[in-house]
Amino acid sequence: MVTLLPLHLSASGRGGASGGMTTALLVALVAGGGGASLHFLFPGGGAWPGVEVVDAVGDPAGTPSSTAMSLQWTAVATFLYAEVFAVLLLCVPFISATRWQKIFRSRLVRAVVTYGNTFFIVLIVILILLLIDAVREIRKYDEVPEKVSLQHSPGALEHVHMKLFRAQRNLYLAGFALLLSFLLRRLVTLLSQQASLQASNEAFRKQAEGASEAAKRYMEDNDCLKKLKLAGVDVAELPPKDVGAQEENETLKVKVQKLKDELATSKRTLEKAENEVQAMRCQAEGLTKEYDRLLEEHAKLQAEHSGPKDKKEE
Repeated sequence: MVTLLPLHLSASGRGGASGGMTTALLVALVAGGGGASLHFLFPGGGAWPGVEVVDAVGDPAGTPSSTAMSLQWTAVATFLYAEVFAVLLLCVPFISATRWQKIFRSRLVRAVVTYGNTFFIVLIVILILLLIDAVREIRKYDEVPEKVSLQHSPGALEHVHMKLFRAQRNLYLAGFALLLSFLLRRLVTLLSQQASLQASNEAFRKQAEGASEAAKRYMEDNDCLKKLKLAGVDVAELPPKDVGAQEENETLKVKVQKLKDELATSKRTLEKAENEVQAMRCQAEGLTKEYDRLLEEHAKLQAEHSGPKDKKEE
């Protein structure tokens, strides 16, 4: 295990010279199989001449590896594996889109989809934040060899490379998890659309087959009737199928004639009712005129009767 620790030392200078110079050091603790060594490194040069402290600090077997994943990245990796399994399962050829649509329309899946959009948005935001953090880590550890010379400390260089490897691994985990999230959502949408199109095509196919069979049957019947007419065969000598069709036609004709008769009767009844209404209207108009005439005569009689009486009173 390699650990980099920044230190600021106040020394009298190199070679015993006096002065209050503060030097920034990079301490590399390199853990090996049999112990550990402590190296002091200058940012601008090699190790301090003559200074190398080597101390046995015990077996680092119990120290966690720098490549071990933290809790959040373990969760991201688990989610990525689950997404890969789901994509492979959806791409299985012997499971049809219709069956997938039945599964998607089940009660359990509908209950999950109720909160699916919110979960998807939160998940995308988390993955984007983790992706940005991984990019930041890569840029940070990628610039260390440019700022600090690690040629005289292979252990520190190895530690930086391990940190860079872990950051790149996290970038791949977050990136592929984000990509598969969109891919999985799109794949489910395409499967549902394909199942709907298959159902529509099946319905149209059955309808077209039924229409084709009916047209073929009518054409055969028409050809048969033409041949019978050319042969001079009477309708009574038709086969049972044609006789049944003829009887059905006769029945329909009778029903049509009956409906026509009922319609004619209804029309006559309606005309009669309209005539009666017209007659009653004319009669009412005549009665109104007669009533008006009687009112006028009554008014005249009252005027004539009241005239002489007024004269006598005067």
